[in-house]
Amino acid sequence: MPGGAVLAAATNPDRVEAPVTLKAYLLCVFASFGGIFFGYDSGYMNGVLGMDFFINMMTGLPIPGPNATQAEKDAFTLPSSRKSLIVSILSAGTFFGAIIAGDLADYFGRRITIISGCAIFIVGCILQTASTGLGLLVAGRVVSGFGVGFITAIIILYMSEIAPRKVRGAIVSGYQFCITIGLLLASCVCYATQDLMTTASYRIPIAIQFAWALILGIGLFLLPESPRWYVKHGKIEQATRALARVRGQPQDSTYIQEEVAEIIANHEYETELIPNQSYIGSWAACFSGSFSNPQSNLRRTILGITLQMMQQWTGVNFIFYFGTTFFSDLGTISNPFLISLITTLVNVCSTPISFWTIERFGRRPLLIYGALGMFICEFIVGIIGVAKPNDPTVVKAQISFICIYICFFAQTWGPGAWVVIGEIFPIPIRARGVGLSTASNWFWNCIISVITPYMVGTDAGNLGSKVFFVWGSTCVICFIYAYFLVWETKGLTLEQVDRMMEECGSPRKSAGWQPHSTYAAEMGLTQDGKLPVSTHEKLGEHEHRNTMATATTA
Repeated sequence: MPGGAVLAAATNPDRVEAPVTLKAYLLCVFASFGGIFFGYDSGYMNGVLGMDFFINMMTGLPIPGPNATQAEKDAFTLPSSRKSLIVSILSAGTFFGAIIAGDLADYFGRRITIISGCAIFIVGCILQTASTGLGLLVAGRVVSGFGVGFITAIIILYMSEIAPRKVRGAIVSGYQFCITIGLLLASCVCYATQDLMTTASYRIPIAIQFAWALILGIGLFLLPESPRWYVKHGKIEQATRALARVRGQPQDSTYIQEEVAEIIANHEYETELIPNQSYIGSWAACFSGSFSNPQSNLRRTILGITLQMMQQWTGVNFIFYFGTTFFSDLGTISNPFLISLITTLVNVCSTPISFWTIERFGRRPLLIYGALGMFICEFIVGIIGVAKPNDPTVVKAQISFICIYICFFAQTWGPGAWVVIGEIFPIPIRARGVGLSTASNWFWNCIISVITPYMVGTDAGNLGSKVFFVWGSTCVICFIYAYFLVWETKGLTLEQVDRMMEECGSPRKSAGWQPHSTYAAEMGLTQDGKLPVSTHEKLGEHEHRNTMATATTA
């Protein structure tokens, strides 16, 4: 569209996006496959840490025989320090990977960054599979962590930017669903290999991850780049072609013209608010504005970072990371691997409910009532566990309420936190904002992975059921946080979310806001209903050249 071409621009805020088609929906859904990485890599180590062969290999302790005393069985476990290191080191790598990914996604594109993450992840898998000791295993998990950081940060960004607004929450929730499937697959594989007395017991669960990287990496070669990334770099023709593919419409469709026009106008408006800056200045833009201004970049960045922190504070990863060893330490469960498999299955079966509820009821209600349900369940688990410790009947009741607690998480905070961080950032800082938010998730994931073994390990804090008072208390904080700070973004385009934050003033009023105009109508709509493109192309190309020059200088 060079040389003064025009796009049709909508004045009706309800006509800024094409109707959802099955092809377009499936195209967007495929990207959620990236959640498999998060879930499987988080889940397989839970089982491996409880395998007799793995414990023997890492500690040199003899495997207890059938006539071993209870003291010998209790002593046959990985030290808390090694559990902490093996589990948390992945999150440390992922933290840095997620931060770096924001820059790469802005420079090279969302799709290429995710594919690069798949390649890095494969290298980490090779190192882990080859390991027969702690050093190479830890190194492999660090490398894999960088790859997972690329994937988890940018897949959310990519899905949010290509998904139709009416099903965006459901599609991004599909990412969380894939996380739960990954956890389930990891539990199934570990359950099948737990009794092998060779390196295959842990190498098989690790090596299976190659398949996830190949499927996602090859699949993304066939998907288009984000239209919003093309607009950000002034590539309007490519943006139109990409949008036509993800909406299942011809390029000359009025719907495609109107949506591209709205994205262009919104980008120009936001560029005026956040002018092109140096590399350091562009990072500083994420923290610009007043803390007292609810729609400032500072508030949005803090919201994204703290929302992912709160998701980790729900304590659910305690079950998925250390559930097998925790149930073993209770002493009344004959097959802790089976119990971990059941809790993971509950997670998988509960998550799809969010596909409907997150679009029917919205983001705020799910996070508020999800936190309420979780803290009630966790306090019940803690109270009955302390009242009657080591009682087999009580342990069964605890497992039941843990399953209900996981059910609440899977329908609410599990998908909800990912959906919100993909929606709240404007284009100029979106990649970095989502990257920082995802890095926060992995930072707190790492912190929890480090401290939890010391909290519940029989050789350390040995809190046992008391640990659920900690998670219950943090869920109370999650409840208060969601009520006062989370915006309602249901049914809005990403551009309309920006306008809602500008006009609403308070997250508690956001559910009642309705779009009443378009950026295209306010940013130079001509009398014949057309929005000139040539100006925006020049603006985007100029911005792209500045970005490349800045990156080269940096």
